[in-house]
Amino acid sequence: MSIRRTTSALAASAVALLVLAGCEAPRPERTVATATPPASASATPTSAPTTTPTTPPLTGSYTPTGELTALANGLAAPWSIAPVGADGILISERDSAQIVLVDPAGQKRAIGGVGGVAAAGEGGLLGIAVHGDGAEHRLFAYFTTDGDNRVVSFPLTGAGASLALGPATEVITGLPKASNHNGGRIAFGPDGMLYITTGDANQREGAQDPGYLGGKILRLDASGSVPTDNPIAGSPVYSLGHRNPQGIAWGPDGTMYAAEFGQDTWDELNVIVPGANYGWPVVEGIDSADTRFVAPVAQWGTDDASPSGIAVVGDTVFMAGLGGERLWTIDPTQGAQSREFFAGQLGRIRDVHSAGDGSLLLITNNTDGRGEPRSGDDTLYRVTLAATSG
Repeated sequence: MSIRRTTSALAASAVALLVLAGCEAPRPERTVATATPPASASATPTSAPTTTPTTPPLTGSYTPTGELTALANGLAAPWSIAPVGADGILISERDSAQIVLVDPAGQKRAIGGVGGVAAAGEGGLLGIAVHGDGAEHRLFAYFTTDGDNRVVSFPLTGAGASLALGPATEVITGLPKASNHNGGRIAFGPDGMLYITTGDANQREGAQDPGYLGGKILRLDASGSVPTDNPIAGSPVYSLGHRNPQGIAWGPDGTMYAAEFGQDTWDELNVIVPGANYGWPVVEGIDSADTRFVAPVAQWGTDDASPSGIAVVGDTVFMAGLGGERLWTIDPTQGAQSREFFAGQLGRIRDVHSAGDGSLLLITNNTDGRGEPRSGDDTLYRVTLAATSG
């Protein structure tokens, strides 16, 4: 049975959840149809960090020390970071549709291209994630085609200098696409399931419709099947009422966080609860008067953040800022207080990823047509962190 037939039937029973609002012009990332699962500154690169954690999960709060190490320069519109153990770090390039490996010596090379990518507007090759090990070591990729957004997976063959992509297998297809609001972040959670962020694809009201897979966070197993314990039986929808979420990560206690672009007022950091509704397009930001929706734990003016990727180290959420051109830290254990780092120093920051060793990986995104490229852009950096408590 296709997801289309299942979710369309569920939509009728979930009509109480639907709250529709009038149409509004889409807001793109700022400068300064139904799914079917198949049966900045130049620097000389230095050695990339090992990305396999060698210590127990970190606890307490962390802050950047300000020390930046450039691991690779000259990336073209990079979008997502995916460490691949001792082989190095994989980067997706949105417009070229290439998967680039930065090896432990700091050298970069394309290990393969993703076929069928139609890069236009905010669409193209977006999020990537690595799953499994040994014979089941696979790369998952979210991308935009001429007709949809979709997720496919590739076996990772070979190692080191011979690391390459095998043939693609579809995981989910038919996700809504548009020139803007394509979502695109994917990650495997602590439960081993694949989580996928989808933008509303400029169909605002659809974010409130359980039968429309835009404006959602989806949850599938690695094969593309719907888990039996999803909030809505037979549906990949895990949470709804999102506008354009582009960051997901989990704390050491299993708490799931998601960062989301707002329209004109507030960008958000949310704690994701299975089956919960986050309010778009009815509310934007914190609105304590409407108890139908889950309020964000933190919010920022839309010129200050434009949040994309996030990572969690200990109790601290690190959030990349595109239009805000800075790195945010948020500590949910301290009233979700936020601080900013590197404001204006690196330009647009697209993704952040915990290296597992007490440092953070981040990529700039100044070559995507909305930034002001600097010598060496775009760049993969390592940022050293320091414990501030715990």
